[in-house]
Amino acid sequence: MSRIAPEVWTRLAGARPSGDVLTARLGAPDVTDRLLAALDSEARRHLLIALHPDEEHLHDVESRGLSVVTRELNLPDHTLTHYLDITCHDAAGHDAFDLIGGELAGQIATAAHPPAESVRRVLAKWRRFWGQLPRTLLSHEEQLGLFAELWFLSVWLLSRRTPGDAVAGWRGPSGARHDFEWQSRSVEVKATTSTRGRIHRINGLDQLLPPESGELLFFSLRVREEAGATNTLPLLIDRCRTQMSADADALTRFETSLAQAGYSPSHEEEYARMHLRIVEEGLFPVQADFPRLTPAQFPNGLPAGIERVEYEINLSTFGHLCVARSSVEAIML
Repeated sequence: MSRIAPEVWTRLAGARPSGDVLTARLGAPDVTDRLLAALDSEARRHLLIALHPDEEHLHDVESRGLSVVTRELNLPDHTLTHYLDITCHDAAGHDAFDLIGGELAGQIATAAHPPAESVRRVLAKWRRFWGQLPRTLLSHEEQLGLFAELWFLSVWLLSRRTPGDAVAGWRGPSGARHDFEWQSRSVEVKATTSTRGRIHRINGLDQLLPPESGELLFFSLRVREEAGATNTLPLLIDRCRTQMSADADALTRFETSLAQAGYSPSHEEEYARMHLRIVEEGLFPVQADFPRLTPAQFPNGLPAGIERVEYEINLSTFGHLCVARSSVEAIML
């Protein structure tokens, strides 16, 4: 992911302004000449986008630590004009602010959207994470788990349900018992990189219990890490965003859930290093002959001294239970 280079701010700091003056220079000169990086007298960082006379103004103070206003500025070596002024009010967010600047520069350069719309889109993506920066990196296991949930959301659900209904069912990030839950059906999603087959770790005796009303389905995703594979976590997230782009409420809920899951765009460069090939996928009803442990198998409770049960299941010889091996077959969803 591109960003505003650290030396841009270093050079600006050498000419610290006073009063209401801003010092500015091109923020990403190799990408666009419409985005400026600027510092004010309190050393706050600004991103300035020069507006053409017919382009929309914007005012947005909803993001914690960020604000957007439209200002008429007369900057040294720049023409008097109106600018979209995105201000970073929290020094802890400088790293993320540089990434925001890089993303904005790219959008402005492509001219896919007017500047105000580009700012709206980029801030909609980042505002869910801003108040939680800095974020620790998701573990390798957490990345695989999130990838599997988003794969199920993008490939299996969004081909059959509306964006609002699909993302409303994604409950894993909020701490629900199952990863996807609706009134009459729940789905538990698991990923594995095992070369021996569909081997999945189950966390506790309750995880494979069905909901009180309805059925439980188990989604198994086998992946292989390969340098030449085309699937990455950031690319899958962008795909989900595109699929939901026409539903602003669904997109907002999606971004909120991503933040709850511990994902931050500030680590996208690191997450993009894990390339995954899909080996196989399948949907299984969790019924009497599905391999699992439940509290009913321990009528007197766990043996003394046993606090928690975690175990692995192997579905490799349970192919007869699989009701769908692709989203096209998943009519029950």
